[in-house]
Amino acid sequence: MRKAFTLIELLVVIAIIGLLSAIIMPNYMGARERSRDAQRKSDLKQIQKSMEMYRQDKGVFLTTTEYSNLGVNDIWKSDTGSTVYLNKLPGDPSDSNNRYYYNSTGGLTYTLAACLENVADNDKNTTSDCPSLSSPYTFNCAAGKKCYKLIEP
Repeated sequence: MRKAFTLIELLVVIAIIGLLSAIIMPNYMGARERSRDAQRKSDLKQIQKSMEMYRQDKGVFLTTTEYSNLGVNDIWKSDTGSTVYLNKLPGDPSDSNNRYYYNSTGGLTYTLAACLENVADNDKNTTSDCPSLSSPYTFNCAAGKKCYKLIEP
């Protein structure tokens, strides 16, 4: 009567588990990247809508300096506090202390951008490398990554 597995049986099981892990892990990591990229795009659209509300109240968009003075996760509201533009200014999903790129030219136009992890993203706005963007605050993005940009108006 057998009471244990043979060495060959154990090696076969370990090889099968290793093969399955090698197939599943890259797909899982890619799904996480796509999920964070979707969050970044959603955050930028949320900021864009808030910018429009701000422009309706003030007549111009936030300046780059005013935006850089807003803290990540801070409430963005009007000077009187009667209007809340954003309950929480979003930060990058992989590093919540890293804010999104924002640059305003004279308060009449602005550019919002986020660095995408998935370089195979098919979004038509993903046209330029992130490091080419200059900013008065830290905007971290590895070389070769692509940016998702929103330019207004």
